[in-house]
Amino acid sequence: MPRTDIDWAQLGFGFSDVNCHIRSVWKDGKWSEFEFVKEPTITMHIGASCLHYGQECFEGIKAFRQKSGRIVLFRPDQNALRMEKTAIRTVMPPMPPERFVEACRLVVAANEEFVPPYGTGGSLYLRPLLIGTGPQIGVAPAKEYTFMIMVMPVGAYYKGGLMPVRAVILDDWDRAAPHGMGDVKVGGNYAASLFAHEKAKRDGWPVELYLDAKTHTYVEEFSTSNFLAITRDGTYVTPDSHSVLPSVTNMSLKTVAADLGWPVECRPVPYTEIRQFAEVAACGTAVVVTPVWEITRGEEVIRISSPDVVGEHLQRLYETVQAIQYGEIEDRHGWCCEVSV
Repeated sequence: MPRTDIDWAQLGFGFSDVNCHIRSVWKDGKWSEFEFVKEPTITMHIGASCLHYGQECFEGIKAFRQKSGRIVLFRPDQNALRMEKTAIRTVMPPMPPERFVEACRLVVAANEEFVPPYGTGGSLYLRPLLIGTGPQIGVAPAKEYTFMIMVMPVGAYYKGGLMPVRAVILDDWDRAAPHGMGDVKVGGNYAASLFAHEKAKRDGWPVELYLDAKTHTYVEEFSTSNFLAITRDGTYVTPDSHSVLPSVTNMSLKTVAADLGWPVECRPVPYTEIRQFAEVAACGTAVVVTPVWEITRGEEVIRISSPDVVGEHLQRLYETVQAIQYGEIEDRHGWCCEVSV
């Protein structure tokens, strides 16, 4: 049962201590058995390849306590496949997808009392991490790697319902290069956006939107999440670009939209088309959808809606995905992976 000494209503989105995390080490061509680790710290060689050559990747997953009382992970198989792709791209040994999901189940079960109660809007957040921990001074892959999953209870991102935000396009910075690594989940992509992200926040914009690095004429994604839009005739539109991270949330929302009978288009999205959209949002694991009511680029301000209005399509998408995650409606596609406790 959930712990009684936690104020679940006050949970934010940040690290907190739990029973344990989980770890496996790759050495001599194979992964070790999973082990639970109490301390939220790691020790590695000063020459570890993750520190010098960026051999690292991570994922974000949530576990939910459903209305029935059972605990489920939301689509961990897709995160497993995405991390496998990223590992190959960064020349690291992939954690086999079935073992990735097994590790997720094990670590959630070991921290069952930290899964927030149904009805609080909270969840248990999992951060799988794969890093090169073997020393490597010349530019080359390491010979040892560590896979870990840290977990922490987090609260509802929007405690009072969806809150539309403003976004900005900063043409002086790009998130990912053409034919670069924008389509895999590596920390370098986030490092590339940090300077612009902090500038945007200081200037009053919670999030920045990136255009394609080559021409700055096509929409790619927000700094931490995918871009989606709803046209005036109710079509779900999201960019098709090699530089965009394939979002599990976006993938889910596209399926929900199709289930609702809405046309779905994954295609190049010209910047000039933004003004024609009825609704715009960022989408990702932490929030599902974040409505965007205004986008600024230099002297141009594109007002899509107003700061106190959430579009009916975005509201329905958000509520439907949440209802699946919390077991309030049928999981038609088998997205929820049960955890035995």
